[in-house]
Amino acid sequence: MPDTSFDLIVLGGGPGGYVAAIRGAQLGMKTAVVEREHLGGICLNWGCIPTKALLRTSEINHLLHHLSDFGFAKAPAPGFDVAAVVKRSRAVAKQLSSGVAHLLRKNKVAVFDGDGKLAGKNKLSVTKDGKPVATLTAPHIILATGARARQLPGLEADGKLIWTYKDAMVPRSMPKSLLVIGSGAIGIEFASFYRNMGAEVTVVEVLDRILPVEDAEISAFAHKAFEKQGMKLLTSAAVKGAKKGADSVTVTVEQGGRSQEITVERVISAVGIVGNVENLGLEGTAVKIDRTHVTIDGYGRTGEPGVYAIGDLAGPPWLAHKASHEGVVCVEKIAGLADVHPMDVRNIPGCTYCRPQVASVGLTEARAKEAGHEVRVGRFPFIGNGKAIAMGEAEGLVKTVFDAKTGELLGAHMIGAEVTEMIQGYTIARTLEATEAELMHTVFPHPTISETMHEAVLDAYKRAIHF
Repeated sequence: MPDTSFDLIVLGGGPGGYVAAIRGAQLGMKTAVVEREHLGGICLNWGCIPTKALLRTSEINHLLHHLSDFGFAKAPAPGFDVAAVVKRSRAVAKQLSSGVAHLLRKNKVAVFDGDGKLAGKNKLSVTKDGKPVATLTAPHIILATGARARQLPGLEADGKLIWTYKDAMVPRSMPKSLLVIGSGAIGIEFASFYRNMGAEVTVVEVLDRILPVEDAEISAFAHKAFEKQGMKLLTSAAVKGAKKGADSVTVTVEQGGRSQEITVERVISAVGIVGNVENLGLEGTAVKIDRTHVTIDGYGRTGEPGVYAIGDLAGPPWLAHKASHEGVVCVEKIAGLADVHPMDVRNIPGCTYCRPQVASVGLTEARAKEAGHEVRVGRFPFIGNGKAIAMGEAEGLVKTVFDAKTGELLGAHMIGAEVTEMIQGYTIARTLEATEAELMHTVFPHPTISETMHEAVLDAYKRAIHF
């Protein structure tokens, strides 16, 4: 019989759960992970990683259609094999999932395959296919069960005509047309992938702009860029119904008091997520749930002593790196480390891997003003950057928002090539509480696209050199 007594049990092996477990083991805790499906969770198996593999393919497909821009002889672009594209994406996910299993073994974390459920104070029962596997005990239990796609009434996914993100990652054939409901990160990434692979794409967003959590200026820039690529973007619009055909869907969209019918081969529903709070044994505990998500403090603690929650289960932002960091904070607090800081979501960068990429950290200009800050705003376009022009990626913008009185970097917002890699520079600056002075005195390498970050800081103080 396996050992069932632990110092720490983590329910869920996603980017929050497995990282929390490894950190617990590093701190000397006897640790177990309970996972019902795939180690690595949604992010690694059906989200962050495989979608990036797909998006890489679509970027290459885009470049193949623009070879003449780089001096190559004009020739028909090679076709692609959808099955091979999906196979590569799934292989990448499988490789990394195996890597997580190795890391857990390396750190001597026990892994239990099955569903977990609180079974009384300091207890977690594990079942597989309805049959008991074990009852585990630990003074500390972290819930990291993640979330799933929200379903719209009347537009429930069927895996054939109406897709969730999972269905959209494994198409059997490339649709010639599709409609995406929702223009957040997930919706826009799929819209970008399918558009770059040649599909006609329509995006419907109920709010007044796409990428609504981003700075309004970046959203407007993205809107123009996507329309230039041939996307149809319908904002302040709502899907009111859908009629399924043999191999198509006719969607009714209401916008500005008028309705129109749009017929496409496939529909992708990307309208948010729902926390996996069911069947966790929360009944009779002091754990509070708010709109399908567990309420926690800055250290992951719930209202029930000894029970914690992290990641998508515990609320926004719905990001893997937030879950991982949240898991580390939670475990280090449990371990009693003296220098543990509570989670500050304002310093968590957000990235959207469309073309052009979008990335941000901190407050938007509007939010900064709403919070009472007098602001100084800097902007620098990629067209003023030598490396961006040389790469053929001159479409982009970097925007910085500073407190006019203190020089604090309140927020940074970027759109363009490789900004998802560059945003970490501003994230570090916010974590270190850097002001405009430190950023202006930082030497940026030339020629790099990152120089746009320097210039956007300089511009906020009327010191930009190259624009």
